[in-house]
Amino acid sequence: MHPSHNRHRWFVVIVFFLFMLLHQADKLLIGPLTTPIMESFGINEEQMGRVFTGALIVGAVLYPLWGYLYDRYARAKLLALAAFIWGSTTWLSALAPTFPLFVASRATTGIDDSSYPGLYSLIADYFGPNVRGKVYGFLQLSAPLGYLLGMILGLMLSDSLGWRGIFYLTGGLGIILSAVIYFGVREAPRGQSEPELADLAETGQFRFEWRVARDLFRKPTLRILFVQGFFGVFPWNVITYWFFRYLEVERNYDQNAILVTMVIAVLVLAAGYPLGGALGDFFFRRNPRGRVLTSAFGVLMGALLLIIAMQTPIAETTRFTIALAAMSLFIPIAAPNLVSTVYDITLPEVRSTALAVQYFIESAGAATAPWLAGYLAVRYSLGDAILWICVSTWLLCFVFYLVTAIFVPRDIATLRNELRARAESAR
Repeated sequence: MHPSHNRHRWFVVIVFFLFMLLHQADKLLIGPLTTPIMESFGINEEQMGRVFTGALIVGAVLYPLWGYLYDRYARAKLLALAAFIWGSTTWLSALAPTFPLFVASRATTGIDDSSYPGLYSLIADYFGPNVRGKVYGFLQLSAPLGYLLGMILGLMLSDSLGWRGIFYLTGGLGIILSAVIYFGVREAPRGQSEPELADLAETGQFRFEWRVARDLFRKPTLRILFVQGFFGVFPWNVITYWFFRYLEVERNYDQNAILVTMVIAVLVLAAGYPLGGALGDFFFRRNPRGRVLTSAFGVLMGALLLIIAMQTPIAETTRFTIALAAMSLFIPIAAPNLVSTVYDITLPEVRSTALAVQYFIESAGAATAPWLAGYLAVRYSLGDAILWICVSTWLLCFVFYLVTAIFVPRDIATLRNELRARAESAR
């Protein structure tokens, strides 16, 4: 590998990490700012749930479109467009004077939330399959660190800037990053990092075809992962949007206690992403089932440890923090391995589409989760809503990952054989 290419691919990783970090901070700011927003508009939990769900629905609907565009056109330029949309729609939500307009403007922030498949696809053409888990794990560090950044901004600046001022700040950063991506990130030939295609003079001749895209639904591994995805992000959305308020109103934490508890949990959560990616790569090199079995272990441990945390008496704050931190280590383990598994079994020219379909189905299921948690909270308690939704869906995902392990070796072998056939025909 030429040194300049190696330097550029790590430059791309750093730029994309910053993009994801600041985008996640902007997206997840709504969690720590929930209470001041509710007070500003005079609304209850169920009405606030509509705010969360609106952006999720918009993002879900647009996943297939983003996936198709990424597989047809230059991914780097489309990512620059996504960053610009992020900044401008965040500004619109900050300007909204009434609750209906805030719901509508906040929903538009979901347009760019479905832009990640192209980012992961471009990274796949810079890094080979045996190390992708680690790279994706590093990039996905941006989610907890972005959550932490959003929490700090929300708790520290809400009094001085107000929730609208914070949205102006993060929206401006999105517009700046759009220029960095547009002028600084180069497009990579599709498939250039695949071992079977490594010695070819050209690897960018593969183009999106509807026939190939339709064949995605014939892969048993993808079909199971799609179903798993419908349930898999319920816990993430419930915890993201409601956990601050749960600590505030049901565990009676003040702002400082919330900050300390969540900083500990989020920092441990951050370690889970690279750990999951590294473990997935390690076991994948030894067995093609390694990634999905690693994922199954992660969601099972997450469910068990959440039960322990939520059943901890309110007075036992130390025990609660330890249990929450332990859970936080395990629940992100599946994330980098899911993306890697999707790319382990799909052709380079339809990878954005494949991941977009995965995320579309995930978002279609998860769009109801914040509202459902708010609905249950009004009738039971917020703690019950969090516990019931998270544990039930994680246990379902554990079963789905075990079933996926049956089929994934065959689908991986099919892809490698097709890539070898392409390499032979190109020589």
